[in-house]
Amino acid sequence: MRKRSHFHRSIFRADPSGDPDINTTPLIDVMLVMLVMFIITIPPPTHSVDVTLPGVDGGISVEKENRVTIDTAGIIRWNNEAIDLAELGALTKQAAALPEPAAIMLDPDPRARYLRVDEAIGAIRRNGGSKIGFPGIANYGGLV
Repeated sequence: MRKRSHFHRSIFRADPSGDPDINTTPLIDVMLVMLVMFIITIPPPTHSVDVTLPGVDGGISVEKENRVTIDTAGIIRWNNEAIDLAELGALTKQAAALPEPAAIMLDPDPRARYLRVDEAIGAIRRNGGSKIGFPGIANYGGLV
């Protein structure tokens, strides 16, 4: 009987009931080369879309009832406009200076940091905010 080479054994299993060992490295190499080829052959974009952006308006307005929210990241919003504590104080002064002082509805996220909510309440109180409401107070019942 003639002896078979190691190459022949690697292609044809010596044990018919054994698990085949398939080398997937060449397949992965070919797929990576094809991916690089496709990326290189994609043409660069040659067109553009002109978008007219809205102009700057007169700033943030003060209404009869203003909603102040604070999210979990600590961002304060006045009627859905992101502001900082200094702007909150200035807007509160404007709201308090109206003939009929505007109401400020403070509705922080239930998971917002207490320190940030306390800073916002302090800024409102220091700048003349006397009409403060808490519309979402029922959201805090299950957190204690």
